[in-house]
Amino acid sequence: MKDKYVYPAFFCYDEGGEIGVVFPDLPGCVSQGTPEEEALRMAREALSLHLFGMEEDGDEIPEPTRPTELSPGKDQVIVLVDVFMPPFREKMNNRAVNRMVTLPRWLDAEAKAAKISYSQVLQEGLKTRLGIKA
Repeated sequence: MKDKYVYPAFFCYDEGGEIGVVFPDLPGCVSQGTPEEEALRMAREALSLHLFGMEEDGDEIPEPTRPTELSPGKDQVIVLVDVFMPPFREKMNNRAVNRMVTLPRWLDAEAKAAKISYSQVLQEGLKTRLGIKA
């Protein structure tokens, strides 16, 4: 797992001004934006998310093709897109997740009447059970 990745992308310009982004080495990793600054920002976001998913799944991450070995089509340019993964990984690993819980109806009614936050109680209970002091 590397901290920094740089992949070539095709920025594909259409007649309406929209810029599509395709990463030839990473099938399914696509984005779009207008103007170029937004297209680049969205390309970085798509690349980070795609690579993070591959890391999490244990997929082999391919080496990027050298730009000199690529042939852009008409209305396409090659742009090198770089991402620094440590802050992105941290953000993804600390994101909130939803979990469904099952409670007796009477307990649910009592908790609602007391205006108790289920999320807070569950987090506190899990930390106590796991011996986490945070």
